[in-house]
Amino acid sequence: MFDLAEGDSLRADPGPTRSSGVRRKNNYFDGIPVTKSQKIIFFVIMLAYFFEQMDNWNWGFIAPAVFKTWNLSHEASNQAMGHIVFWYFLGTMAGGLLGGIISDYIGRRKTFLLSIGLFTIASIINGLPIESMELFIAARTLTGFGAFALMICSQGYIAEMAPAETRGKWQSLVAAIGFCAVPLIAWMCRVIVPMSSEAWRFIFYLGGLGFVALAFASRYLKESPRWLVAQGRVADAEKVVFEITGHRVDLSDAARHQPPKSSFLQNVKEMFSGKYIKRSMLLMLVFVTTTPALFLLVIWTAKLLAGIPELDPVTGSPMVDGNGQPVMVYTQASMLTLMTLINVGTPVGLFLASAISDMGGRKIPLMITQLLTAVAYVAFGLNAANFYVAAACGFFASVFAMAACFILYAYTAESYPTQVRNTAVGIQNAVARIAVSSSNLAIPLILASFGGVASGGDKDLPVMFGLGAVLMAIPAVAVFLFGERTGGKSLEEIS
Repeated sequence: MFDLAEGDSLRADPGPTRSSGVRRKNNYFDGIPVTKSQKIIFFVIMLAYFFEQMDNWNWGFIAPAVFKTWNLSHEASNQAMGHIVFWYFLGTMAGGLLGGIISDYIGRRKTFLLSIGLFTIASIINGLPIESMELFIAARTLTGFGAFALMICSQGYIAEMAPAETRGKWQSLVAAIGFCAVPLIAWMCRVIVPMSSEAWRFIFYLGGLGFVALAFASRYLKESPRWLVAQGRVADAEKVVFEITGHRVDLSDAARHQPPKSSFLQNVKEMFSGKYIKRSMLLMLVFVTTTPALFLLVIWTAKLLAGIPELDPVTGSPMVDGNGQPVMVYTQASMLTLMTLINVGTPVGLFLASAISDMGGRKIPLMITQLLTAVAYVAFGLNAANFYVAAACGFFASVFAMAACFILYAYTAESYPTQVRNTAVGIQNAVARIAVSSSNLAIPLILASFGGVASGGDKDLPVMFGLGAVLMAIPAVAVFLFGERTGGKSLEEIS
């Protein structure tokens, strides 16, 4: 039995054994080895992540082909790119904010299922041969809403379904497997998109496979016992823990120390109360810098690579072919090959995060991976026209950027109490998405002012990835100076 004296935390009582049939006082899953049932739940989330990432990342790979179908000039395609990404990330902002709020009210499981269904249907709509920019943007916006509602719900859900001892490991490992979709979709784009002028539509149709994840999730996911306790359903929560672990637990102490239900406004007030304002403001700074830097790599890299001109070795001016068309360093096929190699780093970064996330109280690996991302960004921007060097630098940029972001997600989810957690995580991510949306409207202006070809070289990538490096370095310093250590502690002890 545990006694909450000052400085103590809610942790597992060694109590009766699993086979005794006697209930033991326990703090949910803490102190209990991860079971087969938990692994099945984590696998289902991996599967959902997989299809969500197919829908989330495909635009960055196929955008040049789409703009070619639409017969847009280089400048017009930059403007279209900025507007489509702007609306997409407004969708992710709304999904992040409302997804967290909805999951706090109707539960993690229902929100998870609704999100999968939404982004799957929206992806199919994007592939339809309907010549309407408005419909295309609307469908991309709904894709963003569903994809990020799922992401926000999943972050809190995994944190609540894993033991404190390995929480960060499972959050990153689940995402790492799910994010294997990124190099796979890049490779599929490499194979499919060059087949015909409108083959890119099949990439969107593949998003319909998200219904497979929906079927598995509806069968195997169980509601979070922490959410059930927050609703006063202690017996249901104890039943879920027993079904998953085989241990008959007594959650009365956890329920007794459960704060009363609160409204959205109360949750926001708590998030910025004296107890949490320091960590909330720090996390907000990290999100509004790190997230735009990450999505610069995710969304704009293919577009910028496709626009690098071949330069005359004597004059340094862009070369043209016999028809007066500009000659580019990368063909559509070679650009997609390079993007595939770069994005192999995405799941590698998540595996790296799963290995190091629980070290150094979470803040140290977060800071280090942000700084390494900044270095890799600068190197990639300066060497983007060299296929092999760009592949190596881009690979490491992807590895460290993804590791940093998912360590940040774990760091954020565990920084707040249960009744506030998903609302707070949703707000943080919503603010980050507003930053991404705004920055994507600014990117065409930045490229027009500081990019282009000058002094014998293309300036678009050095300028953009130099800015990305700054956006990664600033939060690293802030985390070092003001960040708290959270890794390895129970959620209740942290909050």
